[in-house]
Amino acid sequence: MLKLDILVLPVHPDDAELGCAGTILKEIALGKKVGVADLTRGELGTRGTAKIRENEAAAAAGILGLSVRDNLSLPDGFFENTKEYQLRVIETIRKYQPEIVITNAYHDRHPDHGRASELVEASAFLSGLRKIETSYDGEIQEAWRPKQVLHFIQDNYIRPDILIDITNYWDKKVESIRAFGSQFFNPEWQNEPQTYISSPEFIAVIEARAREYGKSIGVKYAEGFTSKKILGVDSLFDLK
Repeated sequence: MLKLDILVLPVHPDDAELGCAGTILKEIALGKKVGVADLTRGELGTRGTAKIRENEAAAAAGILGLSVRDNLSLPDGFFENTKEYQLRVIETIRKYQPEIVITNAYHDRHPDHGRASELVEASAFLSGLRKIETSYDGEIQEAWRPKQVLHFIQDNYIRPDILIDITNYWDKKVESIRAFGSQFFNPEWQNEPQTYISSPEFIAVIEARAREYGKSIGVKYAEGFTSKKILGVDSLFDLK
């Protein structure tokens, strides 16, 4: 079994890169094992195909240095926070036994993001209940509950509960985003339908948000996260 320190469970391939790639890169540089398990294949996306996005996700995983990248193949646009899909997420959480889970924003412009947030939050709690049985490779899994569930911030502005300095990892974050050439601005795709995220300005918006968060803690770039659980630190001097 591959045990992870952090498991990112975003609904679409590229959500992790947009929302928390800098934090992923930073934690891996600090020696942590990080994996991503996309909930869907993004098959309803206006541009590209599920197969193209699968290849792009693999390329981005290499840029980030992930220990693993999985896909749960839930139905893009049509999954719900139901027992069927909770069990799929629980199986994945128990498979990797992460200390921290990161997932989508509480609510956002894209309705999949908020529903994924609720699905993962519920599944992370239920994963700790030993009377819920799941199996992997024919073996019954042990119950496992992550210590923290964090939510990255996406299109809608949400006041963060915590900010992570990603200044030294900004360029690599952008490189991982651009691995999804079918989704973001790419002159080779100029004859394809244009979308909100394929405009040249979209990456500039991502940068502006990172700069805004960075300014709040006296650094150049930062990523923000929210938590339904009260967060604590060992010392006041850990605070920026």
